Amino acid sequence: MGGGADSNGITAGGRPTSRDVARLAGVSHTAVSFVFNGRAEGNLSPATQERIRQAAARLGYRPDPVARGLRRRRTAVIGLVTDEIASSPFAGRLLRGAMETAWASDHLVITVDSGGDPAKEDAAVAELLDRRVDGIIYAAMSLRRVRVPEGLHRTHSVLANCLPEDDSLPAVIPAERAGGRTAARLLLQAGHRRLAVVGGQGDIASVERLRGFRDALRAEGVTVPKEWVVRTGGEITSGYEGAIRLLDGADPHRRPTGVFCYNDRVAAGTLHAVTRLGIAVPGELSVVGYDDQEHMAAFLTPALTTVALPHRAMGEAAARLLLDAIDTGRTPPATVRRLACPVVSRASVGPAPTP
Repeated sequence: MGGGADSNGITAGGRPTSRDVARLAGVSHTAVSFVFNGRAEGNLSPATQERIRQAAARLGYRPDPVARGLRRRRTAVIGLVTDEIASSPFAGRLLRGAMETAWASDHLVITVDSGGDPAKEDAAVAELLDRRVDGIIYAAMSLRRVRVPEGLHRTHSVLANCLPEDDSLPAVIPAERAGGRTAARLLLQAGHRRLAVVGGQGDIASVERLRGFRDALRAEGVTVPKEWVVRTGGEITSGYEGAIRLLDGADPHRRPTGVFCYNDRVAAGTLHAVTRLGIAVPGELSVVGYDDQEHMAAFLTPALTTVALPHRAMGEAAARLLLDAIDTGRTPPATVRRLACPVVSRASVGPAPTP
């Protein structure tokens, strides 16, 4: 007996094939190959491409990654090595962005958490190279300069949320200075001129955010007094201590009317402090955070207006950059791509109080 096709156009034997898709769409097998190998543009009309995709969806067809990898000498797998996935509230966003972008290009992602141990990072990269991954993303959970793990230069590699110490690899990071300008403009547009900064230390992010904040103020002829820049760290206690130092006992007519916090944890501590001091937010004081930390910013009282770190977008952009390098076979230039940090407006910013 011959192996015919069932009512859905699937060849007897089970799993739908590209020939089944071609039969259902009424096109050649080569046309189907063009669509699923990324060569359709210029070879097939948009209408034909759509007909092929609809036929594939109806049949539940997906290209065989193993067979395709053998043809292309690829594995359709990329590695993602990170310093501290488990302890970061943002790891999920970055991972989801990278994984979904890779999946859309029929790639899987293998993730390895090194715990910040350089020896483990080198071993993880070596293991991924032994498994012949098509490329590697190295991600840090806080913006900093990093030692490039051994082996990253032996394959296509991209950094996410960090910069290489030797400037040897492409990197995708937040536009921190622009984010600081965004925070300042938010407060300036609400009429605030007495502005302070709480939290942070000497890390790249805090330096760049403060620089951008001052850029925007300088353009409006506004300065932040030295004593109103309170560098206390990045935790909730840091925000509490900084706000108490800044506001406790201060003349209501001379104290700041707006505070830019290094991150949302600092903002949470600041809100706790001003509640204790009996200062109304946003009636007497407006507060801006940074990060848009999941399960925190939206649930503070009042809900926190903040500048969002683009963790998901960083994962997506790093994966796209890597996949483009894999597809073209060309190593991307060792440039830095900075992604916008958008405002998330909630309830902690209001008009400046009248004198």
